[in-house]
Amino acid sequence: MEKAQIANKTVLIARIVSMYFLVSGLGFLLSDKYYSAMIAHTGSDPILINLSGMVHFFIGMTILVVHFRWRQPLQIIVSLFGVMFLLKGVFLIALPELTLQAGQNSMQVMWPMAAGFIGIGLLVFYLSFFHGRAHSNVKKGLS
Repeated sequence: MEKAQIANKTVLIARIVSMYFLVSGLGFLLSDKYYSAMIAHTGSDPILINLSGMVHFFIGMTILVVHFRWRQPLQIIVSLFGVMFLLKGVFLIALPELTLQAGQNSMQVMWPMAAGFIGIGLLVFYLSFFHGRAHSNVKKGLS
């Protein structure tokens, strides 16, 4: 596969994932009571937990099948996202009770989770939208 195709695939996945993290972080900030109740998993429907596991599994496997690169920082980040989505899916499907117990942790506070999601989203957003452009302009002698 050509290097430009690999780079484009990395950037495309990173841009999508960065938007997910930014929107989720904003959701944690703007709807903190809703997400606090959701994370507590009280009365969770087992079918919805399994479907959530399936979605995480498919997203993670898709990323890893089309993008298993570990050379550049953005490639590593994208591949790690694939691993994390896959693992969450595996645990939600194979060990749902154990996985759901993590949500019953009284130490969870929405604003640090929101800050974490927004921080990761902004970092990946920057790397995928602006960082590569600056490097390519330097190589071309445009900056």
